[in-house]
Amino acid sequence: MNILIVHQFFLGKQDAGGSRWNQFSKYWQQAGHNITILSGTVHYATGKKIPEYKGKFIIHEKESENIDLYRCYVSEGYNKSFLGRFWAYLSFAFSSIVAGLAYVNKADVIICTSPPLTVGLTGWILSKLMRIPMVFEVRDLWPESAIDTGVLTNKQMIKMSYWLEKKSYESASWINVLTPAFEDALIGKKRVKKDRISMIPNGADLDIFKPGEKENWVREKHDLQGKYVVTYVGAHGVANHLIQLLEAAKLLLDDPDIVILLVGAGMQKEMLKETAQEWGLNNVCFVDAVPKNEIVDYVAASDVCTAVLKKVDTFKTVYPNKVFDYMSAKRPIVIGIDGVARKLVEESGAGIYVEPENSQDFVNAVRKLKNDPDLCKKFGDQGFEYVSKHFSREVLAEKYVEIIESEVVYKVNQSAVWPKDS
Repeated sequence: MNILIVHQFFLGKQDAGGSRWNQFSKYWQQAGHNITILSGTVHYATGKKIPEYKGKFIIHEKESENIDLYRCYVSEGYNKSFLGRFWAYLSFAFSSIVAGLAYVNKADVIICTSPPLTVGLTGWILSKLMRIPMVFEVRDLWPESAIDTGVLTNKQMIKMSYWLEKKSYESASWINVLTPAFEDALIGKKRVKKDRISMIPNGADLDIFKPGEKENWVREKHDLQGKYVVTYVGAHGVANHLIQLLEAAKLLLDDPDIVILLVGAGMQKEMLKETAQEWGLNNVCFVDAVPKNEIVDYVAASDVCTAVLKKVDTFKTVYPNKVFDYMSAKRPIVIGIDGVARKLVEESGAGIYVEPENSQDFVNAVRKLKNDPDLCKKFGDQGFEYVSKHFSREVLAEKYVEIIESEVVYKVNQSAVWPKDS
């Protein structure tokens, strides 16, 4: 099968971030499928381009024998303002449509993974012009997430975003969601029929994240020997609301053994660093984003790992990929996200839930784990066993492509029935 993927933030080989589609592509090409990827030239967390991409409209990169990657132009205004980010999304929609028409000679299906919603525009146009079915993947509920976090406030932009979301669902032959809550939202609020939806969630990269030695080079490099390390890995943006971890660090200043390690990049990182300095937080360590092969060692160097988000209802629907990474590495988790993420951690027995934005609750959980190493080990072992059994990325990749072959490509080819636009 020839698979065309539209993913604005597909990771480069040395990039930090969620590697869901890097892993799926790897497994699919190993199974004999041909993969073409249309992605952007700006990294989602840093908002920057590497020098090789500057001044270029489309760049072809050969990922492997069966994987062709086309980096398509994205405006560098991505991290400068809301309008800059919106233009970055539109510029990618335009450049990716051009790349698809110019360079993709053959495809059986196009998969568009959102956010941003504008990939649906690329998918809609290419699927019509190339006469192939589209799969639209919902990795986050947009525009609700942008509205709830205060990123999207303009009424006309909100109206247009809802139109684009509706158009993406109507134009898709199939929709994949990452959590049960997304499925409920699409069926209940978005009026999408259940028989057009599958759920292939985020998963555990058991070939990358493995239990490792805690006393490793990471602790030596960052002067963490003998410390009790609480690690957050990921984006430093508005949605993550990492100020809550600095507030917790302030409450933990009375225990010099505890250090909060923040690894990643994003729009709020400089503000967070300035705040930590202003508050005199000598127990917070900031590390720039690092490649996934190094993130493994940062997680291994941790005593506890955490995932937090802003306290809004929309985030009750998300499974952060970092949680699966932590579980794969046998690290206990403090989860500051209510909803399905909380349910995952509690049902698996992998850690402790704390109320989002409740710094004292977070501190109490950290102190409890620090004082009970047997409980930490139990959480780590249970989390690893759970993701190994239920969330292997390799198994999920196989299931995903089976759905595409049987429910999308085969049925569309047999019936010649296309989604009805309205």
